[in-house]
Amino acid sequence: MEALEGFWNDSANAAKIQKEKAGLEDSVKTYKRLKTSLDDFEVLLEMADMGDEASLQEAITAFPKCQQAVTEAEKKALLSGETDINNAIVTINAGAGGTESCDWAGMLMRMVQRWSEQHGFKVDVMDFQYGDSAGIRSATLQVSGPFAYGLLKSETGVHRLVRISPFDSNARRHTSFSSIYVSAEIDDTIEIEVLDKDLRVDVYRSSGSGGQSVNTTDSAVRLTHFPSGIVVACQQERSQLQNKVKAMKILKSRLYERELQRRLEAQTQVEAGKKDNAWGSQIRSYVLHPYQLVKDHRTGYSTSQAQTVLDGDVDDFMKEYLQWQSLGGKPVDAGDDDL
Repeated sequence: MEALEGFWNDSANAAKIQKEKAGLEDSVKTYKRLKTSLDDFEVLLEMADMGDEASLQEAITAFPKCQQAVTEAEKKALLSGETDINNAIVTINAGAGGTESCDWAGMLMRMVQRWSEQHGFKVDVMDFQYGDSAGIRSATLQVSGPFAYGLLKSETGVHRLVRISPFDSNARRHTSFSSIYVSAEIDDTIEIEVLDKDLRVDVYRSSGSGGQSVNTTDSAVRLTHFPSGIVVACQQERSQLQNKVKAMKILKSRLYERELQRRLEAQTQVEAGKKDNAWGSQIRSYVLHPYQLVKDHRTGYSTSQAQTVLDGDVDDFMKEYLQWQSLGGKPVDAGDDDL
């Protein structure tokens, strides 16, 4: 078409338009799913009113799907931030506590992966460090899909676990902390300058499962940004150059997110999300003993379906967070010592 001539000559503008197109397409798909679900449910109700027992049973089965479609549409309506549509970079770190915290960090990594897969998002493990005995010390994931960042940003903060430790021979109750930090993957439309003099590049051998899949070259890359103190790493690719490119993208995303938080803190004089990985700073508590409860201390929302949440069902927490954020983001719960 004549109107498309030269479109790709301006790569920055083309990327911006493609990003807007993806957002609009996702909104249209969400609307169509919601409308189809509600229309089908309405037809079933009409037939049930006419005495069709089979339609009544179908309506009962379809009702949870309608609720899910409405919830999804409500979440999307609250995603209006500049980078909400972007892919997400998710960093998970174990807190103090050795094996317990490493195992907990591994559980959180699985939770994020399961949620992402359930929503059709692609998950790439960019970097990870195994725990000494179990779980992970740290991991960096790239979650790709429309509004991945806008949804996952609700998970930024310290997560607290209370359970009977599987590593304690005396079966005592333990409390563990691990943190999740989510930043938006930035594209070419956002300029972030990183000077060579401010950067240290280290290469090392990638972790692997052994056998034929092990990488025997120093292809993994770690970047240390001196002014900010941010350290990122990537070992996903077998090429050192490709890992460096991806690590630089993670670094720029972290720097962009830090600048956004700095501006927010300057306006509100409150910390936006990142706290010490320890007691009293958690955003959410997961209690598995003596009862089961997951409670978000920012919004006050809670559920007794702890295992379901750990299996990736965090949509209600995301929805509550987005609504809470749209109303000003004032904490409603400082935390319960009994949790």
